[in-house]
Amino acid sequence: VQLQASGGGFVQAGDSLRLSCIASGRTFSSYSMGWFRQAPGKERDFVTAISRKGGSTFYVDSVKGRFTISRDNAKNMVYLQMNSLKPEDTAVYYCAATTTYIRVLPDDYESWGQGTQVTVSS
Repeated sequence: VQLQASGGGFVQAGDSLRLSCIASGRTFSSYSMGWFRQAPGKERDFVTAISRKGGSTFYVDSVKGRFTISRDNAKNMVYLQMNSLKPEDTAVYYCAATTTYIRVLPDDYESWGQGTQVTVSS
């Protein structure tokens, strides 16, 4: 599956953004989807993931209560709603797909989007 992420931007602390990721192909619902982020000079970190039908989600502690992942299998889309953004959320955000169940390690994902920059100013 090919992925393309969009929706990043430059915002102020406390603002919201919604990232989108569109997938090509007819088997989107066969993939669990994840969002990762990578800040300059740091490793790519897990943010959140959602199961194939959307019934299960998992979040890293630092975004719980602020970020929400969702998907629309009819549209081949996965979303990341980010509220109450903080400067430490600044990073390039990547969507990723895995044929396994929800995973938190980047190596467990087979397909990646190109990334979208999110910058949060204080």
